[in-house]
Amino acid sequence: MPVEDTGRAPDRGSVGGVFAAFLVLGLTSFGGPVAHLGYFRDAFVTRRRWIDEADYADLVALCQFLPGPASSQVGFAIGLLRAGPLGALAAWTAFTLPSAALLVAFAYGAASFSGPLGQAVIHGLKLVAVAIVAQAVLGMSRTLAPDRARSAIAVAALALVSLVGGGIGQVGAIAGGALAGLLVCRNGRTSAASSLRFAVLPAAAIMCLVSFIVLLVGLPLVQAATSSQPVAVFDAFYRSGALVFGGGHVILPLLQARIVHPGWMSESTFLAGYGAAQAVPGPLFTFAAYLGALIKPGAGGVAGAALALVAVFLPGLLILVAALPFWNGLRARASAQAALRGANAAVVGILAAALYDPVWTSAVLAPRDFLVAGAGFVALVSWKLPPWIVLAGVVAATVGLSSG
Repeated sequence: MPVEDTGRAPDRGSVGGVFAAFLVLGLTSFGGPVAHLGYFRDAFVTRRRWIDEADYADLVALCQFLPGPASSQVGFAIGLLRAGPLGALAAWTAFTLPSAALLVAFAYGAASFSGPLGQAVIHGLKLVAVAIVAQAVLGMSRTLAPDRARSAIAVAALALVSLVGGGIGQVGAIAGGALAGLLVCRNGRTSAASSLRFAVLPAAAIMCLVSFIVLLVGLPLVQAATSSQPVAVFDAFYRSGALVFGGGHVILPLLQARIVHPGWMSESTFLAGYGAAQAVPGPLFTFAAYLGALIKPGAGGVAGAALALVAVFLPGLLILVAALPFWNGLRARASAQAALRGANAAVVGILAAALYDPVWTSAVLAPRDFLVAGAGFVALVSWKLPPWIVLAGVVAATVGLSSG
């Protein structure tokens, strides 16, 4: 049976509307996965109201727990919520395609950011991320950490992520926040009406979980039996995507071990593509498209890029769909809602930690950088300008100051 919608039924939208909204984000969401969550919040919580703050934070917490690219998983889930399975595919395609196309073009030598102007543009994009993430931290702290208990959880999560770092620190912070929520966040109102329901059949969820496991275990066996290079390439990217916790940057050492060490690509070519991936909008996992286009031996070109792209995203999307219907039932319980309050407060701390490192530390290098990022923050928070206008203004200011 389909999952019953006993909670708030979201307004349904068109697949085309979902595609258009995510295409804009795919073209303008610079700054990495943490910044993407800020862009999503502004687009779908604040402006379009497709999902409320608490439900959005719950989605973020769930996707941080799961392996895979968290921001792409959140976008996929929002598309599913808005327009069903086709909406989910539209959201993923629109958000992923622009950066994948740019990185394939870079693989063919059609893009270069090595000159002074290119470096100034990249730096301006990093300053935009500072403003976007700072806005997200401020807004989410007001709703998700409004009292002493949850503020303390947020600070503890910030400390853990700052000191431990990586996926272990992030998952540990959310797990610790959930445990703390069970102990100190039970006094909040419990309402089943706050629970959004996704159109996922339990049978389909189980099928996705089985597919995730079968591919993870079976691909190496098939490759050993057939010595197929395309299967080996698909397995390398699928396995990397299946083992990533804590954001897109964590995939770098995994891909390096599976692509560079076997001799499929040189270290310098690999790192050049990773550098280019920092300069394009959209999910960092589209770095796989660059690698797939240049990998030797293998299909290479557009076919290789498509193979690598599907393989690296597939495990995270399968495990997300597998989790959604069971998560819906779990979060309706009072104890689960208390745990989610704590986990959501921890998400605020994680965002705050990421605001400092890597967002702030890689962008604010001089007083004028602080001025430009601060102006962008005011434009977002006080003037409430659309992010793409703020992006254009911050980049223009950065380029102008660098040439002055």
